[in-house]
Amino acid sequence: MAEVYFEGKYEGDVDNPNEFSHRIIEERRKGKLSNEVNVYHNKTYDTVNVLTAKGRCRRPLIIVKDGRPLLTEKHIQQLEKDEITWTDLITQGVIEYLDASEEENAYVSFYEEDLTAQHTHLEISPLSMTGLCTSYVPFANFSQSARVAFGSKNQKQALGLYTANFAVRMDMDTNVLHTPQVPIVQSITHKISEYEKHPSGQNLVVAVMSYKGYNMEDAVVINASSVDRGLGRSTYYRPAISEELRYSGGLTDTICIPDKDVKGFKSEHDYRNLEQDGIIFIEAKVNEEDVVIGKTSPPRFLSSLDEYNLASASRRESSVSLRHGEKGIIDFVVLTENEEGNKLIQVRIRDQRIPEIGDKFTSRHGQKGVAGLIVPQTDLPFSASGIVPDLLFSPHGIPSRMTISHLIELVGGKVGALGARFVDGTTFSSEKEEDLRKQLLEFGFRENGTETMYDGITGKQFQAKIYIGNMYYLKLKHMVANKIHSRARGPIQLLTRQPTEGRAKEGGLRLGEMEKDTFVAHGAALLLKERFDSDKTVVPLCENCGLIAVYDEFRNRAYCPVCGENVEISNIEISYAFKLLLDEFKSLFIYPRLGLKNKY
Repeated sequence: MAEVYFEGKYEGDVDNPNEFSHRIIEERRKGKLSNEVNVYHNKTYDTVNVLTAKGRCRRPLIIVKDGRPLLTEKHIQQLEKDEITWTDLITQGVIEYLDASEEENAYVSFYEEDLTAQHTHLEISPLSMTGLCTSYVPFANFSQSARVAFGSKNQKQALGLYTANFAVRMDMDTNVLHTPQVPIVQSITHKISEYEKHPSGQNLVVAVMSYKGYNMEDAVVINASSVDRGLGRSTYYRPAISEELRYSGGLTDTICIPDKDVKGFKSEHDYRNLEQDGIIFIEAKVNEEDVVIGKTSPPRFLSSLDEYNLASASRRESSVSLRHGEKGIIDFVVLTENEEGNKLIQVRIRDQRIPEIGDKFTSRHGQKGVAGLIVPQTDLPFSASGIVPDLLFSPHGIPSRMTISHLIELVGGKVGALGARFVDGTTFSSEKEEDLRKQLLEFGFRENGTETMYDGITGKQFQAKIYIGNMYYLKLKHMVANKIHSRARGPIQLLTRQPTEGRAKEGGLRLGEMEKDTFVAHGAALLLKERFDSDKTVVPLCENCGLIAVYDEFRNRAYCPVCGENVEISNIEISYAFKLLLDEFKSLFIYPRLGLKNKY
C-alpha cells in the first residue's frame, strides 16, 4: 500500500504505486489529462505525489521507448516545413514537460547515440541545461562552472541597445552603447534570440600580456586610439520628474519660474535655463544644482486661521534640480498628466560617457577588470603584420580561474575575422579546437594563436611570443562617473549632527571599527582623534550633579537646571552622539552622571 498525495494533501492509498504513476503518465501523453500534471513515485517512503500547482520549474524532454526516441526524422521535416508546431509535438506525446520531482524517476540521456533500453527521456539539446544568458557564453564546456555563471551575470550588466525605441522612453538610469556589434564567435542561441537586434558588446583585438604593471590584479590596458574611434562609447540617460500636486483647501503646486519673494528662492543664475512655463529647454547644458523644472508649493503647515491670513500666502520653493555630481544635456521633455489628472513634467538628461580609467570591462567568461591605463597607440606593442591590440589582458587571470573558453574564443575570433565568417561556439556542440588551429595555419598564422610582437616604445622584438586574437568584450554599467565620491565638509544630519550618508546626499565616507584598528596599529593617535570628531561638540557640565548644564547666550551665563546658578560649571568636549545617548538615558529615568577630574 502506498499513500497518494495531491498538492501535498493526503487523498488515499493505492495497491500498486508503480502502475498507478505510469497510468497517470500514459493518460497525460494521450491528452486525456492536462500536460501540466506531474507525478512522482517516492520509492524510499513509498508515496505518490501528484502536482499541478503554479510556480514549478518544468523543462521539455523527448520521450524514449525501448531505447528509441519518439521524435523521428519525419517530425523534424514537418517542423521545418511548418506543417506541425511545438504544441503538436506535446499533444502527440512526443515531448513532455517534467518538473524537478518527476525527473527523479526519469533516466535522461544527453545524446541519441548513448541511448539504452533503460533510458526514459532524451535531451532536446544539452544546451537546454543552461539559461538564456549562460547559453551566450561560447565554449562554456571548457570552463569552470562558477566562471560560466559569472559570465552569464556579467552579460546582464553590459551596455548595448537595450530597446529600439529608447529615444521616446523615460526609463530610470539607462545606458546605450553607440556602436554595438554582433560577436564573431556565436552560439546557436544568438541566432534564435535574434541577438543582432539587441547586441551589447564589441569585437576587439586582445593581446594576452602585461604592460608596465598597469594591468595587474585583473585590470586591462586600453588603446587610446581605439577609444577615439568609438570603443566603449555610450550615453547615460536619467529622467527628472515633477508633478503639480493638489492639497486640501484648494491649494496646488505651480510649475513656473519662482518669484524672488518665494521662501527658499535660490538665485537667478540657477533658473537661467528655464523658459516662461518654468520648464528647461531642449539641448541646454546643465551642471549639478541647476534647476531643470521650476516649481512652487504652498506653505507646509497651515492652521485653519492662517488660511485667511495674507502673510501665509508666501509660497515655498520646490523646484527639481540636478543631483550632486551630475551633469549633462537636456535630451527630451514631456508634458502630460498622471492618473489623477495632475500636470506631469518629465525631463530626460543625457550624458556622453567615454571610457576612462576605472571603467569596468569584461569578456563573456567572467574575466572582468577595470581600465588601469589608456595608452596612446604609438606606445603599444604591434605585430609583424602591423596589428595593434585594442586591449591588453593580463596572463595571470587564466591559470587559477581555468577559463580555457576565454583562450579558445581568442583563436576562434581570429579565425572568424580572417575568414570573414561567424564561428560556432555553442556549448557542447561547438567547432573543434583542432579545426580552428588548422584554419589558422592555412591563413598563414601560427596554429597556437601566438605572434611575434614588437615593443611600441623601443621598436625591439619581444623575446616571448604573444597570444593575440579577436574577442567579444563588453562594457559594464559600473562607471567611475556614477560612483566617484569625495567630501571635505558638507551637510549633516539633524538628529546626530554627523555627516549624511550616501553619494547622492553629499555624504561622508565612514571610518569603521576595522579602519580604526589600522590607525591604532600604526600608532597614529592624532590622526585617529581627527577622524573621529565629525560631531565634536562642547557642552557645559555641572560638576555638582554631573548633568549637562545650560548656556544662556542672551545673558552670557551658564547655569544648571537642577542645582541653579551657584555651582561650578565646566565646558567639556564630547561627541554629539554621546550627548544624544545621555538624553535618551534621561528619558528612561536613568541618571547619567558624569564625573570630572583634572588631566594633570
